[in-house]
Amino acid sequence: MEKLKSAVPEALKQEIWKSTPTELPSTCSSLLDFFHHLPQFHQMVKDLTDPAMALCCKDQSAALEAKLKGNECFSKGDYPNALLSYSQALRHAPVDIDDMEKNPVAVLYVNRASALQKMGLLLECLRDCSRALRVSPHYAKAWFRRGKANISLGKFEDAIRDLNISLKAEISSSGKRQIEAELNIALDKNKGMGSSGKKRNQNLSEVPDEPDQVKLRCLFKKTKGRGMFCVDDVSEASLVHKEDPYAAIVLKKCRETHCHFCFNELPADAISCLSCSIPLYCSDQCQLQAGGQKFDRSFTSFKVLEGLPDDLQNYISDVVAGNNSTLETGHIAEHRHECLGFHWPLILPSEVVLAGRILVKVIEQKKHANVVSNLIGILLVILLSQIQVNSMAVVRVQAPEVRGPVYEPGNALTSSLEQVKVGQAVYVAGSLFNHSCRPNIHAYFLSRTLYVQATEYILAGSELELSYGPQVGQWDCKYRQQLLGDRYSFTCQCTGCSELNVSDLVINAYRCTKPNCLGVILDSTIARYEKQKLKLLLDAPAVYSSSLHKQIEKLKGANINEVARCIFQSDYKLEPQNCLVCGSYRDLEASCAATSQVDSCCKRLQDAIASNEVPNNILQDALRCTDLLRTILHPFNKRIAEVEDNLSQAFCLVGELQAALDHCKASIQILENLYDPNHIAIGNELIKLASLQISVGDSAASDSMSKITTIFSRYYGSHADDIYPFLRHLKASQDVDKRVAFHPVESSKN
Repeated sequence: MEKLKSAVPEALKQEIWKSTPTELPSTCSSLLDFFHHLPQFHQMVKDLTDPAMALCCKDQSAALEAKLKGNECFSKGDYPNALLSYSQALRHAPVDIDDMEKNPVAVLYVNRASALQKMGLLLECLRDCSRALRVSPHYAKAWFRRGKANISLGKFEDAIRDLNISLKAEISSSGKRQIEAELNIALDKNKGMGSSGKKRNQNLSEVPDEPDQVKLRCLFKKTKGRGMFCVDDVSEASLVHKEDPYAAIVLKKCRETHCHFCFNELPADAISCLSCSIPLYCSDQCQLQAGGQKFDRSFTSFKVLEGLPDDLQNYISDVVAGNNSTLETGHIAEHRHECLGFHWPLILPSEVVLAGRILVKVIEQKKHANVVSNLIGILLVILLSQIQVNSMAVVRVQAPEVRGPVYEPGNALTSSLEQVKVGQAVYVAGSLFNHSCRPNIHAYFLSRTLYVQATEYILAGSELELSYGPQVGQWDCKYRQQLLGDRYSFTCQCTGCSELNVSDLVINAYRCTKPNCLGVILDSTIARYEKQKLKLLLDAPAVYSSSLHKQIEKLKGANINEVARCIFQSDYKLEPQNCLVCGSYRDLEASCAATSQVDSCCKRLQDAIASNEVPNNILQDALRCTDLLRTILHPFNKRIAEVEDNLSQAFCLVGELQAALDHCKASIQILENLYDPNHIAIGNELIKLASLQISVGDSAASDSMSKITTIFSRYYGSHADDIYPFLRHLKASQDVDKRVAFHPVESSKN
């Protein structure tokens, strides 16, 4: 598709770019006429629509080539590349070859299981063995490999069953001797375990009950249109809403790294669709739910291995059935209509594919229910007409690599936790929550399910608002308005964008030239947006004079008086380049020139951090540049916080943890003036702080961990540890650190 787009002449591109909606038939005809005479276009159409030539059809020759490459890597001991080759072979291999004893796909699964076992990935190895047996239930090598994996996992009873079945299925004498040797090992270890041995299905943990969701009501407001309101008071950290998507699609950049159904990261034993070679899934369950297809080889159609007792026959049935026997397959599978050579998500933009999946689901629902409710129909029309605006980005937390206990040198976490977009989905009710740059609810995802949590106490009848991305404290008002206008085509009128607040005043402000004055100096663009807020405040009708007075007093109490006292004067005209407390003038052109010189120094430091090597001269230059920034920028300017954060990372890399801790604290002190003290952004920074405090043995780590627990529970409830696995690691390291501190090791003196 990219090659095809690049072939379009520049003149035609400009014609399309400058065209209006009324000219759409003309520009489409011009584009089609150009493609009609282009051989590459006809080849692409053939690749997409001809099942024999399709880009995503199974290919036995490609599977064989990848398998041979995997065998070569395995024989050389290159197990990671062997794993990649076997996975590629499985992606292309047809599964429906009628060979009960030794299906090629079963062989590939066992080969990949061998590579996984060599790499120490035992659970993944076990799953691949089970997949091989679902294809070929009498495959002796698969049972043998499964038995070895179960021995390594300490599941000796299962291992004995596996090896007994393998022994019965194996026909060669040398193979039988190898199985018997392994069986004796399993029997000996099982005797040593006694009655405390692990039993099957003990790993199925109970899922805790989720709290009841609050009652919501969809109402219309003139300023925002439809919105969601709470019927009753909502407590902080309450689950407000939970919803599965009406339709969803993995982003193109994540097609090779994340599951195409649940959007979780792909494990080493990822599997593909049964009928095509494009989508990848993290589990058999996701594969089944996405495609609605199950490889159903009736076990009763095979000859029963003679001499096996009933309990082993039942065991074989359980292994072959796997966990899919209880899954519902009657729902509308979103990948089914794209399969068998027509896999549009590989080619078309995500929004188009998402719209297609919605339409297919509506058609399927009409077939089953004969009718779609008027409300759902109306909502779907709205969703389709503004698919990009109404769909939600499904995100995952980019967790840091855990290398060892935090209290050990070099293992402190100082890199930022990032949210990465992995999918796009439509949630019928979720799309009705409006945006606010000061949201009172927070959205997060487990698998593809949307969860909405209240982040503050919300009074009955209030609107529930989440952030579509930008928030107060993250960016200034100017940038938030530009982003929301470009991406969602609306002008935000939330309290953060219509009322004065400290964060927007200081986030990109310059400091006053007068010593000890905390007043802000704004440039012309930021001043323009703040003037609009001030005008809204001062132009309030006289009938609201009482509430206006209260609002001004509230603003004065919110530290605005410290940084912008003059704006409360009745005759004040907010002007750029002048201090909003004492009126002192700053030459912003000279100040911008000075700060631009700092940019190259900060960039060198960031590049050094990315390479994990920070030379002393770069670190010292960065320290001098930070001192310079503090003489120009306001003390609460976010840029200083970012540089302090970079310095913390750099000092951590060179092993100076106390200096890293000091700079981390300096960064957080600035951010606490931009965000609410219990905002998730502060929680993310506190993780870095606690990590460093544990590393240096600072007792204040307990207070930091307590704040972290409060903040993350507020935003994620009981799912906090699942979404941020590093939290468990941090808590465990703190517990060990406490024990070490309680039993100090006395140093010997000469």
